[in-house]
Amino acid sequence: MNITNTLLSALRALKRNKMRSFLTMLGIIIGVGAVIAMLSIGQGAKYSVEQQINALGTNVLIVLPGTQQTGGIRIGAGSVTTLTEEDASAIAKECPSVALVSPGTRSGGQVIAGNQNWATSIEGTGTDYLTIRKWSVAYGDFYTEQDVRSAAKVCVLGKTVADNLFPDGSSPVGQTVRIRNVPFRVLGVLDEKGQNAMGQDQDDIILAPYTTVARRLSWFPYLRQILVSATSQTSIAAAQSQISDLLRMRHKIASYDADDFTIRNQADLVSTATATTDILTVLLASIASVSLLVGGIGIMNIMLVSVTERTREIGIRMSVGARSVDILTQFLIEALVLSLVGGIVGIVFGIAGSRIITSVEKWPTIITGFSVALSFGFSIAIGIFFGFYPARKAALLNPIDALRYE
Repeated sequence: MNITNTLLSALRALKRNKMRSFLTMLGIIIGVGAVIAMLSIGQGAKYSVEQQINALGTNVLIVLPGTQQTGGIRIGAGSVTTLTEEDASAIAKECPSVALVSPGTRSGGQVIAGNQNWATSIEGTGTDYLTIRKWSVAYGDFYTEQDVRSAAKVCVLGKTVADNLFPDGSSPVGQTVRIRNVPFRVLGVLDEKGQNAMGQDQDDIILAPYTTVARRLSWFPYLRQILVSATSQTSIAAAQSQISDLLRMRHKIASYDADDFTIRNQADLVSTATATTDILTVLLASIASVSLLVGGIGIMNIMLVSVTERTREIGIRMSVGARSVDILTQFLIEALVLSLVGGIVGIVFGIAGSRIITSVEKWPTIITGFSVALSFGFSIAIGIFFGFYPARKAALLNPIDALRYE
């Protein structure tokens, strides 16, 4: 058996019916292209989420109140009031692996400046917040430790808030805005951060001393969170352990009782956030793979038709010495060529489709070698799997019956 001759014979057979061969490959082309595009969308979404988590800051740990187990019922993080300002101070002083600490609380409401108003969220933070979050002030100043201690009525605006409260382009610095009828002096405006992976505007925010927000806006004495930065990437685990031991001691939690707080590090946040995108990616790829299966069924259907149309040809080839394995190989190669060419064209369409999605919809897409190899390998497997039955049927034909076929 000469593989080269068999391949050339298969190509000639496909060339005789160009339109039929193209329509047969169309299912594979669409399937491969769709799988690559869907996987690239999923990978792009995952990358965006990871970047957003990393944008929280350097070596970040977030301490939240909650996960207290009472009578077999586990309360979610943030649902109980256990964290205090003293806890944050103790973490800063007594945990060697902790570099920076920013106590946090939050509120919300309508902000008024002159005849303009805007509804936004107000984050109460400490002075280390910008350093932990790797954020900076575009112009103006940030509040000081003295402002925090005295619960001064000062704030820093996000760019979105500044643009809406001062649409004429005038500088907000030094101006007075009213938050829930409490006057605040604007110290500065934050650098633009843009939208996060979930489409939320990070610039639609006002920062103020956490003591001010707690005492003058929310009237909530407990902390909503404590933002912590470890001394280095390698000391995150040590910092987490030290904070846990310290808070258990301060909250007088017995060894057999569960924590009344939750500590999340960046790895935990990434794992939780990307779990949804991973599921979405698999779902999208699975739906797109249906097109490949449909394309495989199309290959089987056309190859069965081809076997029927070429029954006499098969009989003649067998009568002059062709073996069953030669016939099987020829038809299997025809099916494989259809899936291979369809897979190659599908890869081109998938990459082009991903680029178009990024250009038109502004969605991030990432095309990986794995997604291309997976789609192409799947198309080859489809060709072999769905081409084998027609090829075997052709190989098992009786030469005499084939010669008599009309």
